Amino acid sequence: MANRTSRISGQQIARFRLRRHHLLHEKPADLVTICRDVCGVQAQIMQPAYLQLWGRNHALSRADIQGALWKEKTLVKTSLMRQTLHLVSTNEFALYIAALRDVRVAQALRVMARCGVNRDEGEALTPLIMEALARQPLGRKAIADAVRPKVSKRVRRFMELSWSMIRVPVAQGLVCYGAGEGNEVVFSRVDRWLPEMKVNPIDAATAQRELFLKYLRAYGPATLRDFAHWSGISMQEVKRLQAMVGAEVVEVDVEGGTWLLMRDDLPALRSERETKPCIRLLPHFDVYLLAHRDKQHLLSAAHYKRVYRNQGWISPVVLVDGEILGVWSYKAEKNKVIISVDAFGKLSKPVRAGIEQEAEGVAKFLGGALQLRRG
Repeated sequence: MANRTSRISGQQIARFRLRRHHLLHEKPADLVTICRDVCGVQAQIMQPAYLQLWGRNHALSRADIQGALWKEKTLVKTSLMRQTLHLVSTNEFALYIAALRDVRVAQALRVMARCGVNRDEGEALTPLIMEALARQPLGRKAIADAVRPKVSKRVRRFMELSWSMIRVPVAQGLVCYGAGEGNEVVFSRVDRWLPEMKVNPIDAATAQRELFLKYLRAYGPATLRDFAHWSGISMQEVKRLQAMVGAEVVEVDVEGGTWLLMRDDLPALRSERETKPCIRLLPHFDVYLLAHRDKQHLLSAAHYKRVYRNQGWISPVVLVDGEILGVWSYKAEKNKVIISVDAFGKLSKPVRAGIEQEAEGVAKFLGGALQLRRG
């Protein structure tokens, strides 16, 4: 890895990341490009996932996103980083699976072990699940009903206590999510859902290296610890990547320490200059908020728990030039959408106008007339 470069300002870094996340809205990007460039959109809840994508291209509709997921299948929904659901581009599905498979399978088997299911029993569930899905996608209950008569009492008891029986084949890239949301969620065999997808075998170390470089392009400058936090890969494994990336990565001095950046991104980072303000309403779990272990570049400690709440819940935020200046919420009622904004301090008139403009767009996307409330 090369020697350190001169200090980079926090403003330059924020602008660089906003640009990489398509939040500056300079050139509208398609769904596949957005998911590729931000390393997947978190989709634990689908409504925030839709809003994350719309927030990066205001021309997108819910129908566009659903079409890409369930019809064209250019996007795929599955569990990936940190065992959370994401939407990723189909042509990168194999890369994510290869990079994360071993750690995620091991985590799933540890959950089973805590419930008294040994490794052999846990691994034996996969062919049974694949057999159950041979004809068509099925919901979790239907899969459990098909598998239950073929397993031991101990495994049946685990199935009653935990929903994670499907985690192993999902982590292995054998099963993904099929069409459906909420109570209609179903699982599908990947070889049936994406039959035309060509998979070139890739070993875990090579895939992790590639994923780390992708991460730096979206979230750099960042540290190895940040990548471990984001990906769910252990720090022991992540440390090996530093020697694997070689001269492709450079160290940069940033306020608060030394971080890593793709070498060929350094000119773009250095050339960043503030222009017009970037004001965005980011929804729950927006990926822009999740990639770094330390959040001091986003907000002060005084407001941390307003955003990063208990049990991994991430509030919707008012983001101004890469800094969180408040939180917001929305509620749909008949033909209107009530959006409430609670700022952490006094906002300038241009920022208030920008928030209202964003809120108008959110309301339109959600299908109602805006009723804006400011706290």
